[in-house]
Amino acid sequence: MNIRKYIIIGIFLFVALALIVKLFYIQVTDSSYKLSAENNAFRRLTQFPARGMIFDRNGKLLVLNDASYDLKYVPNQSTPFDTTALCKILRLSLKEFRLILSTAKKTQYQAATVSKQMSKADYALLQESMYKFPGFYVETRTLRTYPDVTAAHLLGYVGEINKAEIKDDIYYQQGDYVGISGIERSYEKYLRGKKGIKIQVVDVFNEVKGSYKDGKFDTAAVVGKNITTTLDAELQKYGELLMSNKMGAIVALEPETGEILVLISSPTYDPNLFVGQKRSENFKILASDPTKPLFNRALKALYPPGSTSKPANALIALQEGVITTNSVFISNFGYNAGSHFVKDHVGGAVNFTRAIQSSSNAYFCYVFKAILTDHKFITVEERYDNWREHLHKFGLGVKLGTDLSFEKKGLVYPSSYFDRAYGFGKWNYNTIISMSIGQGELGFTPLQIANMTAALANRGYYITPHIVKAITDEQIDPKFTQKHYVGIDAHYFPPVIDAMQLVIEAGTATIARVEGMAICGKTGTAQNPHGEDHSIFIAFAPKENPQIAIAVYIENAGFGSTWAAPIASLMIEKYLTGKITRQWLEDRMVNGSIPIPQEKKQKN
Repeated sequence: MNIRKYIIIGIFLFVALALIVKLFYIQVTDSSYKLSAENNAFRRLTQFPARGMIFDRNGKLLVLNDASYDLKYVPNQSTPFDTTALCKILRLSLKEFRLILSTAKKTQYQAATVSKQMSKADYALLQESMYKFPGFYVETRTLRTYPDVTAAHLLGYVGEINKAEIKDDIYYQQGDYVGISGIERSYEKYLRGKKGIKIQVVDVFNEVKGSYKDGKFDTAAVVGKNITTTLDAELQKYGELLMSNKMGAIVALEPETGEILVLISSPTYDPNLFVGQKRSENFKILASDPTKPLFNRALKALYPPGSTSKPANALIALQEGVITTNSVFISNFGYNAGSHFVKDHVGGAVNFTRAIQSSSNAYFCYVFKAILTDHKFITVEERYDNWREHLHKFGLGVKLGTDLSFEKKGLVYPSSYFDRAYGFGKWNYNTIISMSIGQGELGFTPLQIANMTAALANRGYYITPHIVKAITDEQIDPKFTQKHYVGIDAHYFPPVIDAMQLVIEAGTATIARVEGMAICGKTGTAQNPHGEDHSIFIAFAPKENPQIAIAVYIENAGFGSTWAAPIASLMIEKYLTGKITRQWLEDRMVNGSIPIPQEKKQKN
């Protein structure tokens, strides 16, 4: 009997201990039951902050916010409802809707998104019937809206965050929106603000009964910081108008500060296409367009600089002491580079000024020869690398460090590249003579070429190009106030700049002349294996105390003086005077179009 008594007591003690352990596990260790209970009583609503607004340099509003609505679904709070009626409101098929619900039911206690970025009209229609759909509620968010359709590549756009980005920053959760490109991406941490939370008490019928503890545990969202850009929105719009039906890029800078006045990639797109429920559909359409409207040519396209590199080569040669401003070379309407002949439209004895004014290819072939036979160095590799280093100091072939994402580095190969191609000591200036006139193994972005032009305008330095002028209660990065010197003595600049002025007044770009305005420029025509040559032009104005430096690239458009120079001069005139005196030229640029080469169509 005693044994039985102890056995029965032991069984009761074991059962009691098991119950205690289970209760401890349920109440302390396992949170699922607590989560289930809380989700039946509380609803935690993330309070999404409005993103900071974006303005141009003159205070014009470029990007603001508008309300949008996400429909959320909590499976364990739901009871049978009319799926057909809800599908009709949401414009979803039953198949699509059931797939969404089956995915959501895997979470049970967590809210899943059923429909994103509903319009105000759809939201209003849904609100009338929300009581019919238990387990569903609406979460208010904000979307970007663009009152003036301009500067799409520069401003960028916002999209849903991916898993990799969530891992990198604990601020974000699945379904959050983040800057994908442009300013929206570069200044995301300022624009995004700070999320808050609101806890609501709900009853068994999913009806809100008020705030939990009168909002004691709620936190308010903090609005993102506003940004004032360096962009001149009116000049940007004007440039986009001039680039109608053309492919290419325009970058304009304020030389003294490095501020980006204009950054155009053409063709462009309406940034409002990336807002709302049709965003994905619109993205696919734009991504498949053979003209690549999503590709930011100003920051990522690598073009040969053509003859726009000649002023820089002239300055490098002067600095190295291999030529003087009195140097004269003979052009036989070209230059013999071994078995290769570089054509030139200038013949006879060509001096320094005329070489730049009339863009003599032969003259700059001789300049390049002088650089790569400089007796200060022992090998051609050393001479070439010294020349390459000079280009880097001009900001060519290196990342400038701008505050816009996805900037390309550009292309200037080291001497080892040619050693591998031809063998050490088996190549010379004639082997790569095309680089003397901005062709061959060179590729620079329009931003880099505009920056080089700003360095010319400043007589020897540039400030890193940047797009943000001010951020609410913040300081911009101090690197955007630092001067970068190009390593050329100041006294070498005046003869080059004088010759660049003659390019406009009596040289290859007289079409760019504006009455009463001292403009300094240089034309360029870059060979293009996929079609017609690219039309290029660089310029700054006024000659003294320059206010604008500009680079224009028009793809497949021929000579620099045909399209790029007129467009650049119109933009300079518009910026400095606020008006256009050459209406005939404006009409020709706006109405003219450059056809896309058939080969380019096929490749895309």
